Amino acid sequence: MKSIYIHIPFCHHICHYCDFNKVFLKNQPVDQYVDALLREIEMVSPLLIEPVETIFIGGGTPTALSAKQLERLMLGIEKFIPISSDVEFTIEANPGDISADQLSVLRAGGVNRVSLGVQSFDTGLLEKIGRTHREKEVRETIDLLTNNGFTNISIDVMYGLPGQTMDQWKDTLKKAVQLELPHFSAYSLIVEPKTVFYNMHRKGRLSLPPQELEADMYREVMDVFSQHGLHQYEISNFAQKGFESKHNKVYWDNEEYIGLGAGAHGYELGKRLSNIGPVNQYIKAVENGNRPTNHTHEVTRVERMEEEMFLGLRKVEGVSAARFYEKFGVQLVDVFHSPIEEAIGEGLLQSDEVGVRLTDKGRFLGNQVFEKFIGVIE
Repeated sequence: MKSIYIHIPFCHHICHYCDFNKVFLKNQPVDQYVDALLREIEMVSPLLIEPVETIFIGGGTPTALSAKQLERLMLGIEKFIPISSDVEFTIEANPGDISADQLSVLRAGGVNRVSLGVQSFDTGLLEKIGRTHREKEVRETIDLLTNNGFTNISIDVMYGLPGQTMDQWKDTLKKAVQLELPHFSAYSLIVEPKTVFYNMHRKGRLSLPPQELEADMYREVMDVFSQHGLHQYEISNFAQKGFESKHNKVYWDNEEYIGLGAGAHGYELGKRLSNIGPVNQYIKAVENGNRPTNHTHEVTRVERMEEEMFLGLRKVEGVSAARFYEKFGVQLVDVFHSPIEEAIGEGLLQSDEVGVRLTDKGRFLGNQVFEKFIGVIE
């Protein structure tokens, strides 16, 4: 395994749309959690035969850890994980929620990429979605990052938010590109179960933009980022050449990776695994000397071929025919002839000797295309 995901579940506040495993930081056993995380890292170290090429620390809010706690985590990673000299080492952070002391620790620990959850530059929308930062904190945090030697910075922005207008979205995109960062992710809001927005939606209290407006917002983001020299390399991701997310590409290429921490997911030796979510139960499992896995699924050959398609088609380059044959010993156009032809006929997919990929129209209807590849292999 050449990639590792590490989950920090603590947050200073809970965003209304977030369905990741998270808890309020206050009164949590954070030091014990870091201890357990380091023990889990040690447990999986025998699997790390080759140097790790990507590490991603996500959450939650990883920078909810103090500088001292982050330093312990960095030292443990250095001790137990063989790291490639050109590793992409990412940490997530929130604007206004990271200090120079923390950045110093992270730089010393090898972190070289920061992903900021900005979501919007509109104060009213930020309040609606449960974010506590404002535009001022975004700019101050980016200045802090660059002054501390971080140049590989990505920000997330969101569209399709409750009550969001096209003018608000255009303003967010304008302010985003003015930052002249090398990477941006633009996600449409998905109302997930176990979120504040889900409960509001069930009660009829969530006013979302119509689908036509959301499609126009997606078209706008593609146009604006393209005009500013950022190429789209995945449905929701845009970058300057050379700044594409290597870690996320592991997911889209359907490659294996290790997931560590409470609620983390992994893909190891042909199995999809998920860890225990509740923090105290996670800690107890590790203290008892066990890997804290609560669910394991052995991925069948058919499932792997299906995943190769619906994950790989998220990439603008699409699914490689040669790579598919190398993995499975069969031609993808033979295995998935019917759904490919159907999607081509609908103008959603294009195919050649290199592979298959979404058309411009297909990017707007990605989920509709992905579903075509599930349950068709006999």
